[in-house]
Amino acid sequence: MKQSLTFIPTMREIPSDAEIRSHQLLLRAGFIRQTTSGVYSYLPLGKMVLKKIEAIIREEMDAINGVEVLMPALQQAELWQESGRWQSYGPELFRMKDRHNRDFALGATHEEVIVSLVRDELKSYKQLPLTMYQIQTKFRDEQRPRFGLLRGREFIMKDAYSFHATEESLNETYEHMYQAYTNIFTRLGLNFRSVIADAGAIGGSGTHEFMALSDIGEDTIAYSDETSFAANIEMAEVRNEYVKSDDPLKEMEKVATPDQRTIEDVVSFLGVEAERCIKTLVFNIDGELVMVLARGDHEINDIKLKNALDADTVEFAYEGDVYELLSCEVGSVGPVKLPIGVRVIADHAVASIVNGVAGANEDGYHFINTNPERDFGVDDYMDLRIIQEGDLTPDGEGTVKFAKGIEVGHIFKLGTTYSEPMSGKFLDNNGRSQPYQMGCYGIGVSRIMAAVAEEFNDENGLKWPKKLAPFDIHLVPINMNNEDQKELADNLYKLLKSYKFDVLYDDRTERAGVKFTDSDLIGLPMRITIGKKAAEGIVEVKFRESGETTEWHVEEITEKLQEFFVEK
Repeated sequence: MKQSLTFIPTMREIPSDAEIRSHQLLLRAGFIRQTTSGVYSYLPLGKMVLKKIEAIIREEMDAINGVEVLMPALQQAELWQESGRWQSYGPELFRMKDRHNRDFALGATHEEVIVSLVRDELKSYKQLPLTMYQIQTKFRDEQRPRFGLLRGREFIMKDAYSFHATEESLNETYEHMYQAYTNIFTRLGLNFRSVIADAGAIGGSGTHEFMALSDIGEDTIAYSDETSFAANIEMAEVRNEYVKSDDPLKEMEKVATPDQRTIEDVVSFLGVEAERCIKTLVFNIDGELVMVLARGDHEINDIKLKNALDADTVEFAYEGDVYELLSCEVGSVGPVKLPIGVRVIADHAVASIVNGVAGANEDGYHFINTNPERDFGVDDYMDLRIIQEGDLTPDGEGTVKFAKGIEVGHIFKLGTTYSEPMSGKFLDNNGRSQPYQMGCYGIGVSRIMAAVAEEFNDENGLKWPKKLAPFDIHLVPINMNNEDQKELADNLYKLLKSYKFDVLYDDRTERAGVKFTDSDLIGLPMRITIGKKAAEGIVEVKFRESGETTEWHVEEITEKLQEFFVEK
């Protein structure tokens, strides 16, 4: 492709609203342009990268017998009402009415549509299993679109859905999909980990996220420094191995703690360690006020809390409701002498506290020398806290470390979450009607482009891996008005194309500095510069990844290029 005939609007200045490197460089190098907040156009270079990402995804999906379809982005509300998500999905769902006042949504995901598609067609266990996938634009009304392609309101996604007669069949496809995703992200060159995750708004049980490790990631990963363990911080299990002191139990005593409302305040005021304090929180769990206890140096994990209680909604209780229940402000709440019927659950660590400190349910007072089971009861002990760096890993064979990650893929075992309410059923081998067992598998295609750009760059621009670069080679004659340079450039361009290399030929009449700056910004794997030695048949070659430069004679170019790109 001749550069004068394509559209690559590079920028010299860093856009003021671009916070992270990938966003800055994709804009500056002319891969994308913002249309409105969270919505982007993909320019020729960006579209080429997307096509290469999609090609790798398609190869791996086809290899596990996935079949490609394309479903509508415009979805009728009735389908979402059948599944129960029309209201529960929340404000991220773009909703609209047509001219006949009928409700529709722009597809944020396609579980409802795929069930409606197959339920009239897959009637027998003999037609199962079946896996279908699509690569399509999705829409989510993010409250705060940010980080360019990493969190947008319109984005490109690969989503796949599998249908099964049995859980065993679902588990088998889930493992195949897990391996396919591992292959995809390995081929893309990403530094990634698969982690145990929460299903969130999609629903279902077993689920893994695939996270590209990055300092700008919005998710925190807990991983082992010695084993393969990795989990989203919300899902990381904490081992129940707390050592209880054998100190004698002291008599509980109420002490004045005026204006001491937080654990930090109480620790400083009373001169005690945070791990001896009992943090008491009141949650509204499916309409019931529940008291939840944690050690003072720990934080309650609301995802674990929701899952442990199999709850639909978990949120902090309103301060007014807490005052009505306990007649005190939130900062003085404690588990001692509660009204009858108040349920108390605690993290495992609370059971090991001896002579601890807890709120007295009276403003300005706390109890000291408070002991679980002697001074207050606990209905159940559970793993409820957020894991911390330095904790023992759940497998007991390493220490927990934290890393930031960008979610690039997510796989779910949905079970019958959608097939049951939407009457997606088949006849089993005994002639009985059963709901499909389902799986759901997503990859953020446009997000991958940003994740790769975030990982592969330097101070001068992008550094695309060979498999994803929009072109293989940037052919740059310094002076198009020089006959020797132009003739050699034209001949090389034809030769390289005949060898099936993708070449971006900078035939513009720009200054050398402009061409080199643009070339580094765009970040193709190799630049071949034709300059003063053109008459001698010698070119300069620069490898973008390493920055190394060398000279090649024209006669050896094709052989050396084939060696360089052999692993493409």
